Amino acid sequence: MSDEEHQFESKADAGASKTYPQQAGTIRKSGYIVIKNRACKVVEVSTSKTGKHGHAKCHFVAIDIFNGKKLEDIVPSSHNCDVPHVNRTDYQLIDISEDGFVSLLTENGNTKDDLKLPTDDALLTQIKEGFGEGKDLVVSVMSAMGEEQICAVKDISGPK
Repeated sequence: MSDEEHQFESKADAGASKTYPQQAGTIRKSGYIVIKNRACKVVEVSTSKTGKHGHAKCHFVAIDIFNGKKLEDIVPSSHNCDVPHVNRTDYQLIDISEDGFVSLLTENGNTKDDLKLPTDDALLTQIKEGFGEGKDLVVSVMSAMGEEQICAVKDISGPK
């Protein structure tokens, strides 16, 4: 045994699973699903009838919520699919660093400095221009399966 102290980084999810199982036949359009280990939003679902060998199949067309890529999957409707736990949190924007990271204010008054600016050009321009004009901006951060990304921005400055 060693006398050294071990440091463990604590996470807020307390070891909770990043996904939960849901029967494929119950997943609907605008729901979420995991395809090829990516959290996706379902844009189209079609179900085929049972064939000679058994199961009805669900054909999912979904868009990755972080990179916008279109993914497809076909699963027997009676089988379980992984559904990601998707959270959306609002933070106030404090600062933008030169290396592309943002500094955000959490609800409990701490700062969150581990998020990069979004890759979406329209959103990026909106954030940079609003910040440059000194507006109070609130960014919405989408998180799922250990990934986080800024997905929206709101101006809370109010009329001057």
